Amino acid sequence: MDYLLELRKLVGHRPLLMVGAAVLILDEQNRLLLMKRSDSGCWGPPGGAVELGEVVEMAARREVREETGLELSELSLFGVFSGPELFYVYPNGDEVYNVTIIYLARFEGGDIRLNGEHTGWCWFAPADIPENISPPIKPVIEQFKRL
Repeated sequence: MDYLLELRKLVGHRPLLMVGAAVLILDEQNRLLLMKRSDSGCWGPPGGAVELGEVVEMAARREVREETGLELSELSLFGVFSGPELFYVYPNGDEVYNVTIIYLARFEGGDIRLNGEHTGWCWFAPADIPENISPPIKPVIEQFKRL
């Protein structure tokens, strides 16, 4: 995150290209773990920005650990998402064009712990996923629902 903070000092709120990683974590009933963001109140899977020099899969694991306290074993690639529908303006005005690498993983147990980035979490069956999904993750959730 320091890299993005340093860039923001130079470019302000102007659009940046941001590479991110997220994980769709499924429980034994194929329900999806979603986290409620503290900045926007929208739902999305655990994930975040890839740091300079970081392997994307390691970034996905790090973000899950930081945001949920969970350690994941096997990850499989779900897809790479990019394009204008992943453009996002954060509540503070920062603009980003996301390139997001999404993984799938199975919940293998453990206690989910929140950090300050989220106010809640819940398991959702595909038909019960809420409407207020974080805008840049909507294409991911739409593809997930078609599985």
